[in-house]
Amino acid sequence: MSSFSNPHYMYLFELKNGKKKLAYGQSPEDALEILSYRLSDEEMSQILKKNYTKISQRKMQAYVQDLG
Repeated sequence: MSSFSNPHYMYLFELKNGKKKLAYGQSPEDALEILSYRLSDEEMSQILKKNYTKISQRKMQAYVQDLG
C-alpha cells in the first residue's frame, strides 16, 4: 500500500534552548523516529518530546523564526 494513503502531519517540537524543530510523520512518535535518522544523539536529546504543536503546511511560514 502506498504511503500516500496514510495521512502525514507536520509537528513543531520544542527544544531545550527555546527554539523549535520541524518534523513530519503520521504521528508525533513517527515524526520523532524520522528525525532520529538525520539527527545525532546529542541533537535528539535537546528535543522536548512531549512538547509539540501540530501545524498545517499553510501556516508553516508563521513559525520560521522559531526554528532552530
